Amino acid sequence: MSSVRRLRPVWAEAPGAVPPPPGTAAPVAVPVQPGLDDLGTPLADVTFVVVDLETTGGRAGEDAITEIGAVKVRGGEVLGEFQTLVDPGGPVPPFIQVLTGITTSMLVGAPRIEEVLPSFLEFARGTVLVAHNAPFDVGFLRAAAARCERAWPGFQVVDTVRLARRVVLRDEAPNHKLSTLAALFRAEVTPNHRALSDARATVDVLHALLGRLAPLGVTHLEDLAGAADPVPSDVRRRRTLADGLPDAPGVYLFRGPREEVLYVGTSTTSLRKRVRSYFTSAEKRARMTEMVRLAVRVDPVVCATPLEARVRELRLIAEHAPRYNRRSRAPERMPWVRLTDEAYPRLSVVRDVRSGTAHIGPFASQATAQLAVEALHETFAVRRCTPRLPLLPAAGAHACVLAELGRCGAPCTGGQDAPTYGAVADDVRAAMTGDPGAVVAAHAARIRTLVAQERFEEAATVRDRLLAFARGAARTQRHAPLARCAELVAARRTDEGGWELVLVRHGRLAGTARVDRRTDPRPVVATLRATGEHVEPPTAPATAAHPEETDLVLAWLEQPGVRLVEIDGEWASPVRSAQSVRDAVAAVAVDLVTPRPPLVDDVPPVAATPARDARRTA
Repeated sequence: MSSVRRLRPVWAEAPGAVPPPPGTAAPVAVPVQPGLDDLGTPLADVTFVVVDLETTGGRAGEDAITEIGAVKVRGGEVLGEFQTLVDPGGPVPPFIQVLTGITTSMLVGAPRIEEVLPSFLEFARGTVLVAHNAPFDVGFLRAAAARCERAWPGFQVVDTVRLARRVVLRDEAPNHKLSTLAALFRAEVTPNHRALSDARATVDVLHALLGRLAPLGVTHLEDLAGAADPVPSDVRRRRTLADGLPDAPGVYLFRGPREEVLYVGTSTTSLRKRVRSYFTSAEKRARMTEMVRLAVRVDPVVCATPLEARVRELRLIAEHAPRYNRRSRAPERMPWVRLTDEAYPRLSVVRDVRSGTAHIGPFASQATAQLAVEALHETFAVRRCTPRLPLLPAAGAHACVLAELGRCGAPCTGGQDAPTYGAVADDVRAAMTGDPGAVVAAHAARIRTLVAQERFEEAATVRDRLLAFARGAARTQRHAPLARCAELVAARRTDEGGWELVLVRHGRLAGTARVDRRTDPRPVVATLRATGEHVEPPTAPATAAHPEETDLVLAWLEQPGVRLVEIDGEWASPVRSAQSVRDAVAAVAVDLVTPRPPLVDDVPPVAATPARDARRTA
């Protein structure tokens, strides 16, 4: 194995570089050389276990292991060997005896795989498994673990066949068999279809292959993971963009030649490792490969907590609108469904939120919002015409066809007075802001009818309407209490015993901090409240943040173990709310309202059962 470690010194691009003094041709820079931890794990420091098996056949689920041989190596030095015959629990087929020389009599008294496997797993613990045609050997080991009811440790696996296909050309060797490669690289051990001998030969082949891969830039374990799936050379050369990035959670910005932001991403663990993955075969997206080719720099933004990293990613996408990000960039264009504030209210798809009226949303698209409107129209006899109606009908006014079908009370012609129509509007408002049972029951009855008639496509359309309404109403009912809450401080234990602290104002992340187990979190909470972002109160149910940001904050607050430290306001949700309609199919099956209200199609317009207003406080 090549022992060359290519360390790239960072000069002009490095933090701390000094501008060139006047009259000098080259910049005067503070030399900075990344440590090994910054670049990854050098192959010389990786412990490999090269394994080979002999079996009774080629089917891992049906055949059994007869011999295991393994060699543990690091930096070209053999650290240990493992070899044992294994009783397969039956006779060895004759052609296998001829191939390997292992006979049935040789295996009499050998340990069973249940005894051998724990010893092998302990021998290989914490290493990288290597095998020639690794799917075969690893497949048998995984199958043996399953039969022994042992969890497979999830080793990183290197296949020398795949590496050989990358660097050994056909004019050098006619194939990539172990015997052919061992002869090509003049291995010290000749493969003979015995496990330990073949494992020793594979060690020599591995070292020779790594020596050929080193000039191609494969010098670290992270590079080796993608070496068998070639990455374009121009993409691989740009992996130096990840040099010097911190090993901490945060946000990264790929910038183009004109300083434009091409892409914004996030890592909740390590910025360096996440950015390095873009230059390996782990990245399969063609758009990302195109973006990497354009990038000239990666700017990191270190964050105190994973939640802050996710939120900053959303905000930076909204700010820069990078062309390679597909996430929502313009929350102000997300539609809402509003029950208008007038004498005879109607449902409308709008872009803003006004006080004093009922809303649900925001929705991802205009089409989804329209489906939610249709769900409410199918449940309640609320008018669908768009003109603003006077309190008293105009002379000569004519009713539309919906009134003739019994789907509207015709307030435009005096068929309904304001109080009667107001009762219908109250039911719509209750379903939007509280209990969705009337909507679910109406759609459940319609779906049952359509399914009985085998009109499955129409039933799917009804289901989609119900789901669109339920999701929009649930989002509103989750966001609205947080939007009205002036301040909320919560804490969650970290795995190390410290605390993650989060400050939320009107649904917006206003500050976050992390303290270790030895630090009293109370002074940090006081500092967080004093220095957190000032947030102006929004018009509820809209929060003061991107809707997806509020979703992230709520998901964090709803984790098990989160503690409410301080709250200025009320954080509560209806007991019976749209949040209970997680699955439209399940909701239809259980039918949330009893007794079920009749469909609008079946009876003249009447007031539906009002939603309960019981509430549950945090």
